[in-house]
Amino acid sequence: MSWIITKYLTTALVVVIISEVAKRNDKLGGLIGALPLVTIMALFWLYFERQSDEKIANHAWYTFWYVIPTLPMFLAFPFIYKVTGFWLSLIICIAITGLSFVLLAFIVKPFGINLL
Repeated sequence: MSWIITKYLTTALVVVIISEVAKRNDKLGGLIGALPLVTIMALFWLYFERQSDEKIANHAWYTFWYVIPTLPMFLAFPFIYKVTGFWLSLIICIAITGLSFVLLAFIVKPFGINLL
């Protein structure tokens, strides 16, 4: 049980640090937020929980493919936010990400990459 609490606290601390840094410096907050810290922590937790090499490698592999459809959201959000406000722009960007994900899954399927 203490291992799970440690995981939660460490992961939460990273999110809090990113948001606190972003309050003070947009660029540095964005840079830290763009780092694959959550993925690195997940790989770390999987390794220390003695998951198989295949499971750890698959996590990294699929993370790469699942990051790609999030990129249009980050480009669209600032423009949509200025027009619609926070909540509606967030909903629209979630839809953009979902559509981008489905589109990417269909594009890469002929190459033997099954994301769905």
